[in-house]
Amino acid sequence: MTTETLSPRTPGKPRSTMPREVVRRRRYGGHAWHPTLGTGPLPRVLTLLALALMTVIWLVPFGWGVDTSFKTEVDASASGADWIPKAGFTLDAYRTILGQGNLPVWAVNSVVIAVCVTAITVTISAMAAYAFSRTLFRGRRVLFAVTIASIMVPPQILIVPLFRQMLAMNLVDTYAAVILPQVVAPAMVFILKKFFDGIPRELEEAARIDGAGSFRVFWSVVLPLSRPILAAVAIFVFINTWNNFLWPFISTSDPQLMTLPVGLSTVKDSTGLRNAQESAASILGSIPLLIVFMLFQRQIVRSVATTGLGGQ
Repeated sequence: MTTETLSPRTPGKPRSTMPREVVRRRRYGGHAWHPTLGTGPLPRVLTLLALALMTVIWLVPFGWGVDTSFKTEVDASASGADWIPKAGFTLDAYRTILGQGNLPVWAVNSVVIAVCVTAITVTISAMAAYAFSRTLFRGRRVLFAVTIASIMVPPQILIVPLFRQMLAMNLVDTYAAVILPQVVAPAMVFILKKFFDGIPRELEEAARIDGAGSFRVFWSVVLPLSRPILAAVAIFVFINTWNNFLWPFISTSDPQLMTLPVGLSTVKDSTGLRNAQESAASILGSIPLLIVFMLFQRQIVRSVATTGLGGQ
């Protein structure tokens, strides 16, 4: 446990063993210490200016993409940075994308694959994390170290071995080939284990005294207490699966099994490099996630703030 002293330690005086939070509460009159920029007008103005600058930095590229999607190909390919096109705004890029593609099938495929990957990943990761957190068995530390080390491996390195494995199992061009390699998420195992470590063991011991077995304790005690972290993991796995392009692009070439990002890329490839259609396809592909964010924005923001999954 980390400790700190209340004042510079004098020679010969033993170092305080009080927890850091207790030291801080005594130093700040019994209140918890939180780093702030102050309550005056200047810090508030500086904070608002910083937030406004970051908002503009994020919104300008997105707004440029939306603006380009409503231009003709001539205006979209012209040099310069004109927001208002000379030929006026048009929906030709969206008509081309929607007319040449198979958008409903690709959208359904994306929903099915993202939901299946999310459900399987959360289930497997929660069970593995609980085993690492509460079960003592030979080789537990080695297995957990291997799990943590696998986080450092770039996914691109595993593309060829995974594809050859799918070929050997005759799963290429199937839903299983798209779903199964994406359900392994060692980072989620680590995050869930750290959360399970913080759950008081007394609650589980009380359930065991009442006759509950290990699975009953996990299902009826641990999982209900872990709803916030499970929701956070599910949200981020769903978003990552929905946006994943590389593996679905490699594992299937059947247009009836393509996800939305892969399907939209085939439409663009059939018509060559066209800026307006590129932008329209990107906007169409991001609309479902924007809807999900608007519906669950409170849960998503709370999950990022409480679990630190924003860097995933």
